[in-house]
Amino acid sequence: MPEKAERKALVKGLDKLNENMATMAELSELAIRKAVDALSRGDPAIAEEVFTLDQELYGLQEEIEGTCVDLIALHAPVARDLRAITTSLKITTDLDRIGRYAKDIAEVSLQFPGGPPPGLADLVKIPQMAEHTIRMVDTAIGAFVKRDAESVRNIMAVDDEVDRLHDEVFQEIVGHMEAGRLPIAAGARYILVARHLERIADHAVNIGLRVVYMVTGETLPRIRAADREKRHLA
Repeated sequence: MPEKAERKALVKGLDKLNENMATMAELSELAIRKAVDALSRGDPAIAEEVFTLDQELYGLQEEIEGTCVDLIALHAPVARDLRAITTSLKITTDLDRIGRYAKDIAEVSLQFPGGPPPGLADLVKIPQMAEHTIRMVDTAIGAFVKRDAESVRNIMAVDDEVDRLHDEVFQEIVGHMEAGRLPIAAGARYILVARHLERIADHAVNIGLRVVYMVTGETLPRIRAADREKRHLA
């Protein structure tokens, strides 16, 4: 294949890869929103939608992995193009895990038909955590599609806020249980929900750091060390 045609085929493949990555990210975000909605409403029908989304995410992950392998095998990409492909492979794992955590939250919702038990109706920090994590995923994948490393350089600061909310949710739920306002089993399940959201945020951080590497070539350990130093100095 002539060099010009070869390059055109590679660009077309990369465009398709970007499109599928954006779709996978959208499905991941939708799964989180629906999982939290299922939890707040106690609606098993919404939980079933999350389970369906999880299957769609798995199918997209397999398709993207196949595309990446084909691009490497057929076009032998180098430099930035190769980083984009290998980074996509890693990011799909993060997005798949995000979908699995959303599924876990939906499964918890099935334990509370009709909505939260007495004592948790005013627990608003879990939806706040969800909004933060969704925004983090949206920012990280947007940075991937646009090849914009700068937009995710502060993503760890948002993760700090999610961690703070996680700690507050934990203390609040424990307080409800200690006061006898909430059954231990129910409280334990909601603590798991908060933990799942915290882990989703961690995967969004992973995506953001991978984007920085893809665009700039900076290695992930060096990025993380720099961010830790910045937060310490602040």
